[in-house]
Amino acid sequence: MDTLLELLEDQIKDLYSAENQLTKALPKLAKKAASESLADAFTSHLKETNGQIERLQKVGELLKIKLTGKKCKAMEGLIEEGKEVLEEEGKSAVIDSALIGAAQRVEHYEIAAYGTAKAMAEHLGFAKVVKLLEQTLAEESECDEKLSSISLDEILPATDVTEEDSAVEEVDPPKPTRKKASARK
Repeated sequence: MDTLLELLEDQIKDLYSAENQLTKALPKLAKKAASESLADAFTSHLKETNGQIERLQKVGELLKIKLTGKKCKAMEGLIEEGKEVLEEEGKSAVIDSALIGAAQRVEHYEIAAYGTAKAMAEHLGFAKVVKLLEQTLAEESECDEKLSSISLDEILPATDVTEEDSAVEEVDPPKPTRKKASARK
């Protein structure tokens, strides 16, 4: 990889793979969610993700690149972690909290990846590509905010704090100690 354009093309292919992998995972998250608003958020984001894939296809056309042939290992790992949550049993609010955590890890990865690709496209002067990437970046940020809102307003308040949860004592962090400077002779 010798040019910024080659790197941008690689980043776009990676995002295309990531989004396609996500389209297979989101329905499973929606099905597992006990909260109707959380299930709706996953279903809604699936529709957005399909639109994001279409935008990436437009980016591929603008850059004259074939988007297939690369697998996003980061998304693969994030989805694997999400599968662990899908296999968990327990209180619905706690499981929903775990689903939100898994989904937000994905969103934060995507926000970072789209932000990086957008910066490269800006530097290269690809205004149309930048506009497409900005639209997706805004959607990813909105999804992350929506998940936070559902978590804070609905899911976390529905979790019962148990005696086990409160049995863990908060420990004050140790105070830094200063080493005395040795006197020079």
